[in-house]
Amino acid sequence: MFERRSPIFAATIQNGNEMDVKDSNGTTLAEGDSVKLIKDLKVKGSSTTLKRGTVVKNIRLTDDAEEIEGKVDRAVMVLKTQFLQKV
Repeated sequence: MFERRSPIFAATIQNGNEMDVKDSNGTTLAEGDSVKLIKDLKVKGSSTTLKRGTVVKNIRLTDDAEEIEGKVDRAVMVLKTQFLQKV
């Protein structure tokens, strides 16, 4: 029913190629980088809004090149890379 995502490492190979995860500016992201939000984001299933400029430290890459995992306000969230900028 629910798909559990496991973190992967920068050297992960997908379809024979290394997966290249990039932020909104095209900068390559790696495990442990820090990023900041470039837009206010509403959290699904909650009344919380993540404000622009919020820094997410020690990110983890996922099996999708367009998503990362990071801890925000003591909760692990999956964030789209199109709304992030490397710090």
